[in-house]
Amino acid sequence: MYDGELADIYDLVYRARGKDHAAEAADVAALVRERRPGARSLLDVACGTGAHLRHFAALFDRAEGLELSDDMIAVARRRLPGVPLARGDMRDFDLGRTFDAVTCMFSSIGHMADTAELDRAVTRMARHLEPGGVLVIEPWWFPETFLPGYVAADVARDDDGRTVARVSHSVREGTATRMEVQYLVAAPHAPIRHLTDTLHITLFERDDYTAALRRAGCEPAYVEGGPSGRGLFVGVRG
Repeated sequence: MYDGELADIYDLVYRARGKDHAAEAADVAALVRERRPGARSLLDVACGTGAHLRHFAALFDRAEGLELSDDMIAVARRRLPGVPLARGDMRDFDLGRTFDAVTCMFSSIGHMADTAELDRAVTRMARHLEPGGVLVIEPWWFPETFLPGYVAADVARDDDGRTVARVSHSVREGTATRMEVQYLVAAPHAPIRHLTDTLHITLFERDDYTAALRRAGCEPAYVEGGPSGRGLFVGVRG
């Protein structure tokens, strides 16, 4: 999904948006410990560049990450040299160990193509939980909350003068969002570059998430709000 240069500018754009990974990680840790006091270990699935995992590592005695993209995990490895990171697909990974908590943040779960893939991913995550462990999933928009035709625009600048302009346009295609993202990247001593990324993110129903959690052996709950306004699904493994 993200090539090397897109992975490199990913965090720059979201920092400019004011995304507070530290506060989000602290809120998720609090949700976990409400349900499992004394939780000490966490696995962050689809950890991306490690922006949340960096803070989870400070909040838990043992924190690890799983990521499919080679380019994203390369950024995470540079950022988090002491944190175990595994390359893997959330639909079929097996680390051979369990955790008090498993997280899947920033709507990464929406990249599952259908409910069969959603079930596979949630089941794999649940299998990495200790009995009584907590699974936290940040969903994508639901069909009734998605805004077709939504346009977002951001400009970000780093300390070296590199500037990134990002514009996205989202439409509905069947049961999914099709989001086209265009970037212009300008640096002081390089020509302007134009990058394009097209994402397909499934608009699962609320019941799809709760059903997947139940089938995975977790008692589900939905928490309004969440880091991006899309809420959080929280499941406790029986």
